Amino acid sequence: MLWTKEQRYRRIEDASQEEIRNLKKVVKSCRWRQSYHIQPETGLLNDPNGFSYFNGEYHLFYQWFPLGPVHGLKYWYHTKSKDLVHWENAGIAIEPTNQYDSHGVYSGSAIEHEGRLYLLYTGNTRDENWVRHPYQCLAVMNERDEIKKLETPVIASVPNGYTDHFRDPKIWKEGSLFHAIIGAQRENETGCVVLYSSTDLVNWNFKGEINTNLKEFGYMWECPDYLELDNQGILIFCPQGIKPEGDHFYNIYQSGYIMGDKMDKNKMTMVHDAFQELDRGFDFYAPQTMTGPDGRRILVGWMGLPDIEYPTDKNGWAHCLTVPRELSIWNGKLIQQPVKELESLRRKRQDINEVLDHETKVFDEFSGTAFEMICKFVNFDSSEFGVEFRAGEKEKTVIKYDAMEKKVVLDRTFSGEPVAEEYGTVRKCYLDAQSIEFHMYVDTSSVEIFVNNGEEVFTSRIFPEIQSQEIRFFSNGKTLFQATKWDYKG
Repeated sequence: MLWTKEQRYRRIEDASQEEIRNLKKVVKSCRWRQSYHIQPETGLLNDPNGFSYFNGEYHLFYQWFPLGPVHGLKYWYHTKSKDLVHWENAGIAIEPTNQYDSHGVYSGSAIEHEGRLYLLYTGNTRDENWVRHPYQCLAVMNERDEIKKLETPVIASVPNGYTDHFRDPKIWKEGSLFHAIIGAQRENETGCVVLYSSTDLVNWNFKGEINTNLKEFGYMWECPDYLELDNQGILIFCPQGIKPEGDHFYNIYQSGYIMGDKMDKNKMTMVHDAFQELDRGFDFYAPQTMTGPDGRRILVGWMGLPDIEYPTDKNGWAHCLTVPRELSIWNGKLIQQPVKELESLRRKRQDINEVLDHETKVFDEFSGTAFEMICKFVNFDSSEFGVEFRAGEKEKTVIKYDAMEKKVVLDRTFSGEPVAEEYGTVRKCYLDAQSIEFHMYVDTSSVEIFVNNGEEVFTSRIFPEIQSQEIRFFSNGKTLFQATKWDYKG
């Protein structure tokens, strides 16, 4: 279906109750609805926003166009949880209601201050010539989850030297000062981030551009996030316009980080190592982090990408969010591991301790559409081994290790309904290790694979038939493996 501009920018109240009921019915009938991931009731979900802990609960907002699986008039939708696992839909949080966000409440972040949760977001507007004018706007949520927007933007213009691609503020506090970085595009159409500071969250001072050694690295940096772990500075962002190189950068847009010295806010510099991808799979973008009440730094990402059609589109909805992941640093890399709270979803457990010898094996009760599985391969005398899952007569998704090339490989060539095949159906990354562990979170239409305790992560949507539920273990040589699987109750 081709969506007109008028259809994309309809408000939810412009839709009749019958239209909403019919849309929900179509969505509910979709065979690829997830069982334990955050997903929209209808329409399109994208960037996670305002990820925070406030008033005894985790709060997570996301971009939402309710009337169809397209990028249209965006709202912030609110979901909350006491345990990062069971999420309660709390309804629309921020609506596009005024001249500063007339064409969408775009991405932003949140911070608790003086008993309130402050939500800083980009208001998207278009003039009569369809020229974009971004504003950075503020809304405040009280302990009853009631949200009130400030009447005017707190950052009302784009600084000289930058285009109207100026969005996605991420806010944090150091001492008595608040800081916010914003994704930007220079007038020469290269990407960067800029920094603002404030004492009260309302009056913001432009500090300038953060100087890195990535002077011409894509045409726009979206969804920036700055954090510090183990006395190191980490800048996460999503550069658009990066060309593939080796096994890197094959998605339409990328998501990753630079790590090094802490950001110097006086010199406006960050000394750092090379850019590294956060995720090596097919569907990961716009991650956002927060600090939990116990000090953990937790990340959630959008399990999808802009400008890509997905098989669920015909069912009136698109996309979901990843499981929450705890961040740490090991050996110069940012490590992602699923939060421990997810163990509360575990139900029936099965264990295997076997040897594969030039064969493919299946085991009783090792099957399903929603499960967690940890599979470790050791003492391998094999050039290739791995797992086929969501497998059937004609379908399978494959995660394997190529011991000759020392690469982990995710192959969704036969995963079911195709997705963005023009960007390839195989993803690889180099990993030199004496043993290989795949920690897998499989849901109805997705997989998240944490390799060797999160040293690498592969996140992808897959769209197999419901009957494709087999799990097969294979090796073209002799390999010892152990596997533990838990069924998941969504």
